[in-house]
Amino acid sequence: MRIALFLGCFLILTAQGPKDLSLFDGKTLDGWKVAGFANEGDVRVADGAIVLPASRPMSGVTSTRTDLPTSDYELTYEARRLEGEDFFAACTFPVGKSFITFVNGGWGGTVTGLSSIDGADASENQSGKFFKYENNTWYRFRVRVSDKAIRCWVNDEPVVAVDIEDRTIGTRIETRRNQPLGFATYRSTGEVRKVEVRKLTSEEAAKNNKVDL
Repeated sequence: MRIALFLGCFLILTAQGPKDLSLFDGKTLDGWKVAGFANEGDVRVADGAIVLPASRPMSGVTSTRTDLPTSDYELTYEARRLEGEDFFAACTFPVGKSFITFVNGGWGGTVTGLSSIDGADASENQSGKFFKYENNTWYRFRVRVSDKAIRCWVNDEPVVAVDIEDRTIGTRIETRRNQPLGFATYRSTGEVRKVEVRKLTSEEAAKNNKVDL
């Protein structure tokens, strides 16, 4: 009887699928550390968000967790730019044994994409897209990483879909302090909140790998 009850509970939990793992409690920097960029601003928590102040040139925060997935996962977060004209929550995240950065509004606010692929920045590779961001506006970002592809959305609008199989994935030297996962601003003040990660189901991972690139 007890075995049957245990198996029943296990099957129910399994059927519910992967659970979201919240990486930010909205109150403290528990699980995070200041990235340590030169001349970094006063990174802090206010009104339920991590505040990344404008600096000369960068401010950032980096996760201290050791249990982050490296493939077949989805990362979601919300961010907004309070002031400035450049990226306000560039997100560095794991891709297998390496890392890459999803830049939002870099190069003077004109480019959203991945840095770097085969040594080329978002401004130079196929992932780079123009996306206009308004200050004081929250945007929802979503990143999916699988063995063969990375896809990114802004407010549910697809902006990146790249094949990463047999390609060199890495970050610019400037964002290495955000590894394994972190956020950075460039001469802009940004806020980040609702940072969550979850494992993809096998069906979601397969679909991500087969996206029309």
